[in-house]
Amino acid sequence: MPVSIEKIKLRRLNMTLKDSFTTSFGTLQEKDFFILEAVDVEGNRGFGESVAFSSPWYSEETVETNYHVIKDFLINLLRGKQIDHPDDVFEIFRSIRGNNMAKAAVEGAIWDLYAKQNNLSLSEALGGTKKKIDVGISIGIQPSVGALLKTVDHYVSAGYKRIKIKIKPGWDYEVLREVKLTFPSIPIMADANSAYTLEDISQLQKLDELDLLMIEQPLAHDDIVDHSKLQSAMHTPICLDESIHSVADAKQAIELGSCKIINIKIGRVGGLSESKRIHDICQQNGIEVWCGGMLEAGIGRAHNIALTTLPQFVLPGDTAGSERYWKKDIITPEVVVKDGQISVPEGPGIGYAIDDDALDSFTVHKEEFQL
Repeated sequence: MPVSIEKIKLRRLNMTLKDSFTTSFGTLQEKDFFILEAVDVEGNRGFGESVAFSSPWYSEETVETNYHVIKDFLINLLRGKQIDHPDDVFEIFRSIRGNNMAKAAVEGAIWDLYAKQNNLSLSEALGGTKKKIDVGISIGIQPSVGALLKTVDHYVSAGYKRIKIKIKPGWDYEVLREVKLTFPSIPIMADANSAYTLEDISQLQKLDELDLLMIEQPLAHDDIVDHSKLQSAMHTPICLDESIHSVADAKQAIELGSCKIINIKIGRVGGLSESKRIHDICQQNGIEVWCGGMLEAGIGRAHNIALTTLPQFVLPGDTAGSERYWKKDIITPEVVVKDGQISVPEGPGIGYAIDDDALDSFTVHKEEFQL
């Protein structure tokens, strides 16, 4: 049965993080983003969330470019199109180059609506089978090693299955060594956010001493070739993040031996359909995958949970509970982590109800488009 969409609602939200989040790129306190709502004639509502930041430090996309592309191109492309399955949306949007985060926000709303129209959980609609998912935590660069150890201790005590620590030149080996000495049994990974080059290879090789779970994206954000050279010189698995935008990128990285792990972020690769395809090629080639986070509110978090129920997501992802980031989320119940796991909701679609009062309170602009 085709996916029936009567209208698209676009909301711009502004939410304040409980704590600032610092990476090698800078510090974030306010999150500006869009919620897309696909509505059918029966009143079913499907929701998607944009993940681009206000500045182009993670990718070339920003909140403003998302708004332009969604409003002026993507919604227009949906008009007059028959959508038999959400996978069709990827093809409908193919004429628009890049802008994956904009595409993913719209496609996500259609996936949620499709699941609700067919009385399926989003996890079931994607082909997922897990009832619970393991989750880790991502910790930004701290003002001191002591502050970092205190923060790690808090999340280890809370039961998180893996700790991710942001690194940059001058904040890497010595810092990670202290964490490993203090917490020898918890899996630790380092996320470099492209802060290094091959000239830093000797410093990166020192990390082999620490038995890390992985090093995420140490080299340039658009590189696959140099990561192959680095991986061949290191025992520690390299995980690619920013370099992987498509199944084609994943295939090239696998063929070149550029990584042993891939972080799949729905927004970065253009939506759930392409995320599934990357998952499948990794499964076929024995590449472990996990789901990265983009400081999402509850709707984006719910999409991450559903994706992580696919079988090759064998490593804990970054989908922490709502309370880690927000005083108040836009879903109910909020995402809760218990003993390092999240129970996958079984209700139709994303499985969480929308807290419309909270949604309204954070909305700074809204528009509606008839299809």
